[in-house]
Amino acid sequence: MDLNFTPDEQAFREKIRGWVKDNLPAEISAKVRNSIRLGRDDMQRWAKILGKNGWLGWGWPKEFGGPGWNAIQKHLFEEETALAGAPRVVPFGPVMVAPVIMAFGSPEQQQRFLPGIASGEVWWSQGYSEPGSGSDLASLKTKAERRGDFYVVNGQKTWTTLGQYGDWIFCLVRTSSDGKPQTGISFLLIDMKSPGITVRPIITMDGEHEVNEVWFDNVEVPADQLIGEENKGWTYAKHLLAHERTNIADVNRAKRELERVKRVAKAEGVYDDLRFRDEIARLEVDVVALEMMVLRVLSAEKSGKQSLDVAGLLKIRGSEIQQRYTELMMLAAGPSSVPLIKEAMEAGWQAEHAGGGAFVAPLAATYFNMRKTTIYGGSNEVQRNIVAQTVLG
Repeated sequence: MDLNFTPDEQAFREKIRGWVKDNLPAEISAKVRNSIRLGRDDMQRWAKILGKNGWLGWGWPKEFGGPGWNAIQKHLFEEETALAGAPRVVPFGPVMVAPVIMAFGSPEQQQRFLPGIASGEVWWSQGYSEPGSGSDLASLKTKAERRGDFYVVNGQKTWTTLGQYGDWIFCLVRTSSDGKPQTGISFLLIDMKSPGITVRPIITMDGEHEVNEVWFDNVEVPADQLIGEENKGWTYAKHLLAHERTNIADVNRAKRELERVKRVAKAEGVYDDLRFRDEIARLEVDVVALEMMVLRVLSAEKSGKQSLDVAGLLKIRGSEIQQRYTELMMLAAGPSSVPLIKEAMEAGWQAEHAGGGAFVAPLAATYFNMRKTTIYGGSNEVQRNIVAQTVLG
């Protein structure tokens, strides 16, 4: 197994690096590098820039309007955009629901929904988790009752990330209570402007409005917005969750943030502490190991071999690494990491001092936010059970 990049792959990397350098707005990159909150305009601006070049659906095949890149090219694109300080693409449209529509949607659904996702014009949200139905997703209770040409949806979704911006939401709903819980679930696409939908904010520990509750009160959904067959939604959900868990690993962002840990440590004068350097070294070894795991999977895909189902393993290791680098930044910055005054942060208070003094940043906000990573997308405890059953045997 050769994990080195070929000359053609290196040339592809240079092409991506040059394009990103010319097209990524500097003010957006500065926000990403300093963990300043990105608004909807920031995220959608970058999405539309990618969409205009045909790269928002960077993992899509050509038949659906994507660039048709292989697994290695997709990895290099993700790495170069992350290292340049590009925002992480909001995944719900291009990374999560689009592959489901491609694989299981009708030709009419593909023609209707994929262009808006590819251009970045339409913002999608995810309606999976419910109160009491997170990692045990099969226990969901939101109900969809077929009435002629419509489904009538009633229930609640929670932890809906950036749902306050959503134009559309893809939802798992219960259409039958017969048999096993998984056999009565369907996959619906719902216009969030439909009468009866209410979005209520959940303010998190870092003071941000990132997640929401979404309520459905007799919401009418045209039956032609059902993906695939009724009561087959669990199959489609598993297809989507494999994309989500691999995306959560996000080794490329980990590499960028590892360099930020070093910058913070040097600016705060703790980089020369051998014990602290040991912690950075351990983190770097684990980031490299995660990258090697990703490259092994990509190498297997490139050679046409069926790789192990390691989406859960990637999610476990990637999420734990995300928590560790935020912890190390907090330790390095000390008291400077604590303040959570958003107005001051957005005014530039959190940047490195011009004179090269102490590094101050909204590190506490990032630390608090990253506590979620080992829970969402299927808790790591549950993922370990899945890995034990499907990978270890």
